[in-house]
Amino acid sequence: MTLKEFFKGDRFAVLAGCELLEISQGYARARLTVGEQHLNGGNFCQGGAIFTLADLAFAAAVNSHLVLTVSTHSNISFFRSVPLGATIFAEATELIDHHRMPYGEVRVTDGQGRLIALFTSGGYRKQDAKLEGVDL
Repeated sequence: MTLKEFFKGDRFAVLAGCELLEISQGYARARLTVGEQHLNGGNFCQGGAIFTLADLAFAAAVNSHLVLTVSTHSNISFFRSVPLGATIFAEATELIDHHRMPYGEVRVTDGQGRLIALFTSGGYRKQDAKLEGVDL
């Protein structure tokens, strides 16, 4: 199984409509098209949907070493609202590839490449939890 297939088991992200497009060592890219179910009371994309997209991209990037890695803390800043029907992209880069505590940044952009949100997160690699049977 590929890492992309492994993350189809992330039921919350899948149900939210997030899709992994690309994964390579220390990098991942994901997308979400904003539907009615993603809207907040102001009729634009709810921050939790954007967070979920960014979190999935972060998880894919840091798990690219095929050792189960979980988030320990995350921070997100929002810069633009996202309307119904827009497609947004999350591009995750592992900035620190530490054997136990990696750190990454995710830039969430719209179709024109404008920055929507910036997400940073640290993780913890569970050394005894290799992703057996999973390939990049």
